[in-house]
Formats: sequence, structure tokens, C-alpha cells
Amino acid sequence: QVQLVESGGGLVQVGGSLRLSCAASGRTFSSYAMGWFRQAPGKEREFVAAISRSGDTTTYADSVKGRFTISRDNAANTVPLQMNTLKPEDTAVYYCAARYAYSGSTTVTSMAAYNYWGQGTQVTISS
Repeated sequence: QVQLVESGGGLVQVGGSLRLSCAASGRTFSSYAMGWFRQAPGKEREFVAAISRSGDTTTYADSVKGRFTISRDNAANTVPLQMNTLKPEDTAVYYCAARYAYSGSTTVTSMAAYNYWGQGTQVTISS
């Protein structure tokens, strides 16, 4: 089982940057594919970025491609999400998710495929 805790959210101006982090518990963190999702007020939760358990494959939503970078540190059990050139439409609660992965290079973009979720961290972009 994996427990996830997000941190790093806050209020930032348009064009600014934030670095979110997801801290995972458990000794088998490197066996899990990881993802970031977000949910804006009144909207459904949506995919943002995913990384394979080995860290060699990443996938991004078109809306964040070129601005966000997902990475992982399997020694420290963390999954950072670097967010640059932030826009008002990036305002949302951001969630970290984990799914056990048999393949080292598989990314998972479907919300329904994830087994474990964090509590979320609020990101607000002011214009």
C-alpha cells in the first residue's frame, strides 16, 4: 500500500512558477507508475502528467506540455511537478496518484486506473 502527501501549492501571479511535490510512503515506491491530476471548481478531475516507474517515460496533457515537468526520485520516494509560465486556467486542486506497474516504461493517463490518491494541494494563479 502507498500513502501520498502533496505539498508546494500556493498563490502565484500569471507567468510565475511553482514546484509541487508528492511524498510517498512504502518500500516499493519504484514499482509504481505515478501521475498528477487536477480539479478546478465546477469541473471534472483531469489528467496533467504521468511518469513511468523507471522514470524514463513521461506523458503530458496538451494544455501543460512545454510548461510543466514531472520527475521522480526513487531514492527519496518523491514525485515533483515543476510548473512554469502559469496561467489562470491552471488554478485547481492538484492531486498525486499511484498505480502498481508491471512495466518499467509504462505511463498511466487514465484516472480510473490509479489505486492511490493524495489529499490534494491548492494552486491559485492570480491575474
